[in-house]
Amino acid sequence: MLGGEVVAEWQAGLDDLFALIAGRFSRVEPRRLAFAYVRGLLAALERRNGWTIAEHAGRRSPNAVQEMLYSPCWDPHLVRDDVRDYVVEHLGDPDGVLIGDDTGFVKKGVRSAGVQRQYSGTAGKVENCQIGTFLAYASAKGRALIDRELYVPKSWTEDPQRCAKAAVPDDVEFATKPQQAQVMLERAVAAGVPFAWFTADEAFGQNPGLREWLEQQDIAYVMATRNDDEVPAGLHTTRTVKDMIATIRSGAWQRLSCGDGAHGPRVYDWAWTPIRTTFPHGRRGWVLARRTISTGEIAYYRCFGPRGTRLRTLVRTAGARWAIEESFQTAKNEVGLDQYQVRRYDAWYAHITLAMAAAAFLVVTRATESGKGAPAPAAAS
Repeated sequence: MLGGEVVAEWQAGLDDLFALIAGRFSRVEPRRLAFAYVRGLLAALERRNGWTIAEHAGRRSPNAVQEMLYSPCWDPHLVRDDVRDYVVEHLGDPDGVLIGDDTGFVKKGVRSAGVQRQYSGTAGKVENCQIGTFLAYASAKGRALIDRELYVPKSWTEDPQRCAKAAVPDDVEFATKPQQAQVMLERAVAAGVPFAWFTADEAFGQNPGLREWLEQQDIAYVMATRNDDEVPAGLHTTRTVKDMIATIRSGAWQRLSCGDGAHGPRVYDWAWTPIRTTFPHGRRGWVLARRTISTGEIAYYRCFGPRGTRLRTLVRTAGARWAIEESFQTAKNEVGLDQYQVRRYDAWYAHITLAMAAAAFLVVTRATESGKGAPAPAAAS
């Protein structure tokens, strides 16, 4: 059992988070309901939705709780900024890494904002679902989600009546997931989030527009790519990343860990070779390869960063991408990121933002308690 002193410290930490976002509410009742919502997300409930959270808060009906999610008395985007600042305050590090990725939310019906049959990495197949694009922050102190965008497909943006029924604003235009990642990175940079690298999977690494923007902004990156991706290999010539890595002598591969996983260090064989072209800001580019020891399967990355960057740094950054998967798992399993029952566009942002706040509280508390050797918090009643 946890001592009363420890529980009191955790409650004080949650109160500090509430104090940070309290000013974003123009009325007392929505603020109280939002705080009750976060407490419900943190509670040991089998499901975390409007009904169960309302019951946990002592309400007879979920109506007021659900209405809070689209109340004009608060702006989820401003609360998002507070959550990001809270994470940076406690986990911030100049060597931090920003990670972009998307995750799916399986849904029934066709009325939830942005829903359609589309590929979900979460399900590993095409599903009727919504897709959220997220930005996570990772440092040696911990990792947490700090930004989010709902992916709204063209089947929605080209149908104004459908959008209106789901409260999708008139000014919402179609944006690809890499474009959404760029918008979130712009917000992070403008807010002064301390980081050294950005990483993402091949859905982002294959996008030339995102890569060019990152290079122009002098944001160092390590992003996965396909084996047939072509990169400059000299004057007016290109080669696939697979062919470039194939020419590396066998003795050049190095066995390195890219970080700890659930079962210990993630160890692979790694190799790299320069991309022979001129990059902005006097930077360099590389093709990085990761070879699985047991199978020999090779994954490829495009990299951009300062001259003098070491292989170990690229490897560490590539490994940091798993931090966002762990953040999704934490947020879905422990605070119900995916357990909402809302259809409106604005209500989606409200639920996701409050779930990010709850998850950030867990991550920050765990980081604080681990430094003292105390047990880490989990969802509690």
